[in-house]
Amino acid sequence: MQHIPAPFQKRRAGVLLHLTSLSGPHGIGDLGPASDRFASWCQASGLSLWQMLPIGPVGLGESPYSATSSFAAEPMLVSLERLAQDGLLPKSRLKAPRSLGRGPTNFAEARAFKWPRFQEAFETFQRKGGLKSPAFRAFSRGARGWLPGWCHFAAVQQVGGRELHAFIQFQFQMQWKNFRQHCAECGVKLIGDLPIFVMLESADVADHAKLFRLQRNGRPTVVTGVPPDFFSKSGQLWGHPHYAWAAHRREGFRWWTARVATALTRFDALRIDHFVGLVHAYEIAGDATTARKGVWRPTPGRELLTAIERRLGRLPFIAEDLGAVTPAVTRLRDNFGLPGMKLLHNAFYHADSSDLPHHHPSNCVVYPGTHDNDVSRGWIRHLSKNALARFQSYAGGDPLKPEQALIRLAYTSPARTAIVAMQDLLGLSSDTRMNVPGQATGNWCWRLQPDAIPTSCASHLRALAADAGRLAK
Repeated sequence: MQHIPAPFQKRRAGVLLHLTSLSGPHGIGDLGPASDRFASWCQASGLSLWQMLPIGPVGLGESPYSATSSFAAEPMLVSLERLAQDGLLPKSRLKAPRSLGRGPTNFAEARAFKWPRFQEAFETFQRKGGLKSPAFRAFSRGARGWLPGWCHFAAVQQVGGRELHAFIQFQFQMQWKNFRQHCAECGVKLIGDLPIFVMLESADVADHAKLFRLQRNGRPTVVTGVPPDFFSKSGQLWGHPHYAWAAHRREGFRWWTARVATALTRFDALRIDHFVGLVHAYEIAGDATTARKGVWRPTPGRELLTAIERRLGRLPFIAEDLGAVTPAVTRLRDNFGLPGMKLLHNAFYHADSSDLPHHHPSNCVVYPGTHDNDVSRGWIRHLSKNALARFQSYAGGDPLKPEQALIRLAYTSPARTAIVAMQDLLGLSSDTRMNVPGQATGNWCWRLQPDAIPTSCASHLRALAADAGRLAK
């Protein structure tokens, strides 16, 4: 047991919900009062884990997996309500069009509303001497490895000067600290998401070009993606530059270690997205238009994880061991004691699938589906006749409400950790899906609507967690 990361040593139940998907008055979920209310709801529901998507500044397509910094946070996660509570904004400036309080996440409208108010709050902060305050100076010292580069990058790319962007990151840290403390008081541990790769148009590449495989003109020689698969006939062309691993090795993986250390100041554990990329990564020519042609190349994941663990201690990681999994991927995961992932949506395509609950090892995390999958009510509509028959024979339940059977299968699995997307906890339909891999637009915008959670939901989930031994203390 001593080799299992601490957050995964007890049987727990959790929820997958991105912070932007919370309800709120300003067009996007953020660190306002709704975040505290949701943590309290998790406590009442017997959910002791809250998993999010990456919280970095969103890039292309508003994707959290295309962040423009591995260290900075998305500015829209900063709450105007909290700024008003701190005396940096008059409450009259919080009133927004009713349309921002309902409907999907709308980054464009949220930015249009929030940015002028961020500027006003910054001017008040500056006038009160905030830039010289001990708290702001301590934050700046602690973030000196990445904050100047981010502020320069953001000032060039976005509205506002460097000091405004430093102020926003400072406010994020203060608000996150209070939010995380409330989660801890509720017995809720936070799980973040760490993408392996970073965007070409990012502060990371601008500050550390030597750590990436770039041409003299700054364009990548090879880019990331995955070959054709179930999700896409032409593969997925992600377009991130690949790492110059020899340069990382020469600096003792310092940039990577700092990246993980920063994330672990915010989260109790991290899901390592595309974990297979720590064993081998798919390289596509930098000028390619699809991912059909590429080659898998080995990567020094064992050296990397060893270096990070030597500096930071036992790694509280979930290995997203999906995709091109080989025995080497499994060995790397197990050598570091990391729980892998099991998806119930994948369990019924073939007879006796390893994703069926009776095959689950205790040291894994079971999900009905992830943010890349359809919600369960949409998933079942696309099952083949044979797969549907296997599901009904194995899981039973109401075929019109498949999420109920899948939630029960996840909770009763031998897996110590069970995490269910909020859409499935509410029994929602496919129009609430978070992401369709390979689709460039229309993703990342589902948001909880006000009063969307039935009052009976918490007591029902808590009873199920108790029956399945998942009320972690």
